[in-house]
Amino acid sequence: MQLKTSYSAREVAALTGLTGRQLQWWDEARVFQPSIAPRRTSQGGFTERRYSPVDVLELLALADLRRRGFDNTKLKLMMDSLREYFRRRLSETLDDAGDLRLLTDGNGLFLQTRQGHVFDLLVDPMQALLGSDALKLKPVNGKAKRKVARKPKRKEE
Repeated sequence: MQLKTSYSAREVAALTGLTGRQLQWWDEARVFQPSIAPRRTSQGGFTERRYSPVDVLELLALADLRRRGFDNTKLKLMMDSLREYFRRRLSETLDDAGDLRLLTDGNGLFLQTRQGHVFDLLVDPMQALLGSDALKLKPVNGKAKRKVARKPKRKEE
């Protein structure tokens, strides 16, 4: 994938597996808004939504969470918690470089600090969990899924 300065909704849909309608709905519901919002043109129409490379990284992570079964309500709650309580973008939690790391056990979404404190983004993002060592948490990342080529079926003779 060649890195560009911005991506159209169609390009983002192709990269993430999300639909154009899903991206539009997320923008309207304030789950995820593109870096370059559409604006009214002099002809009365609108320009298209444009997404930055960081937006694409975050949308890859959101698409992965959707495939894991997280619904729009939980994704919005997670994004709101990151913005309001932790003042972070999703991309800042997707690798070990930052001071916070996004984790999941398949049912919940958690934020872990470098000191090991874990916060439940869907229940109470301000209260660190006690006994979080018992949770089987795995990192969330923003990597594109590789398409696995299927072997052609052999003809029975």
